[in-house]
Amino acid sequence: MTRHVLAVDDSRTIRDLLHLALTEAGYRVTLAEDGLQALEVLQHQTPDAIISDINMPRLDGFGLIEAVRRIDGHRATPILMLTTESAPELKARARAAGATGWIVKPFEAAKLIKALQMIAG
Repeated sequence: MTRHVLAVDDSRTIRDLLHLALTEAGYRVTLAEDGLQALEVLQHQTPDAIISDINMPRLDGFGLIEAVRRIDGHRATPILMLTTESAPELKARARAAGATGWIVKPFEAAKLIKALQMIAG
């Protein structure tokens, strides 16, 4: 069974890198440009995990986590934050909102896949 990941980032380059790394690892990938587009995707799809940036227009990563956790079918969906931010208070805020894990950009594909496997199987 192919695992499905929703990858959310306002950077086209990062979305392309995520798509490449995840598809090479055997994942099916859906991409979104920001939190609002991700929520639109979640109305029609049920990914096994979500990877999201924090700093995005329209709806940032914190808002996305909080919104996802309010959706019945997605309350337990693992959410991995992928961001340039590394401040402990931001990690704590993301955890409190419901994030499952945290990776700092730039990312290594192998570490990303390992973290994804740890949180989503």
